[in-house]
Amino acid sequence: MIIRNARASDARSIQAIYAPIVETTAISFEENAPDAEEIAARIAFISQSHPYLVAEDAETVVGYAYASQHRARPAYRHSVDVSVYIAEAGRRRGIGRQLYERLFAALVARGFHAAYAGIALPNEPSVGLHEAMGFVPVGIYREVGQKFGQWHDVGWWQRLL
Repeated sequence: MIIRNARASDARSIQAIYAPIVETTAISFEENAPDAEEIAARIAFISQSHPYLVAEDAETVVGYAYASQHRARPAYRHSVDVSVYIAEAGRRRGIGRQLYERLFAALVARGFHAAYAGIALPNEPSVGLHEAMGFVPVGIYREVGQKFGQWHDVGWWQRLL
């Protein structure tokens, strides 16, 4: 397993991991899956200020993780939101843990202090991963998002870096 910085050339692989999540679950609140061009633009934008990583197994991208701005006001500049997504065939193999370990090390090196994860509920695998990585629950936004004709809660977890 190789974990490295994402490149624009990874966009198609990342899109293939992310699109089914957008199209078939409430894990992501996006309603339309972004195309590879949009993913490449996101990689370029996020990488200017935050780490964006991919996990590669036998030259195939099997997961990715990134951090992004938590809130816009300057006082939040040392906090980030984090996300991790794993290809269906790669789940339950420790890839998410490896990505997060590298992501957190990169965040510490850049001077970030706290990481936040918003998890659409229910999502026991994601909650389990985040809690295993040292995140603690800090609250729930009740019925904050509507997708597929249903209201969904989002739980928030925090990890001090």
